[in-house]
Amino acid sequence: MNAIERLGPLAGRVMMAALFIPSGFSKLAGFQGTVGYIASKGLPLPQLGAVAAIGVELLVAAALLLGWRTRWAALILMLFTLAAAVLFHDYWAVPPEQKMMQAINFWKNVAIAGGLLFVAAHGPGPYAVDREGR
Repeated sequence: MNAIERLGPLAGRVMMAALFIPSGFSKLAGFQGTVGYIASKGLPLPQLGAVAAIGVELLVAAALLLGWRTRWAALILMLFTLAAAVLFHDYWAVPPEQKMMQAINFWKNVAIAGGLLFVAAHGPGPYAVDREGR
């Protein structure tokens, strides 16, 4: 096994977790703003949605980072990311001046979801807390 095969999965998990974990802390610190943003999209139970998003971004992303139940963590984060793309980056339903930025964010989320699907399919790699799915 070469260095890329040994260290690549760990580096990838670190990079993906670096997106979710700070975002979760930001949502937690600005909880009322997070609830307001979710409510502004017309979603039901915005407080529950905010708690769920924080839980996914902190706890599930930490599992991904550590390589614990990695395939499940990646699948959950993939679904979360796709849902965020559709619900919060709906470029097809925004004013023209917002369309390009929302389209970029939508497709970035789709790409991140694709990377997470790759992790779900191939497992955590050799440096992980548990040996599940290798």
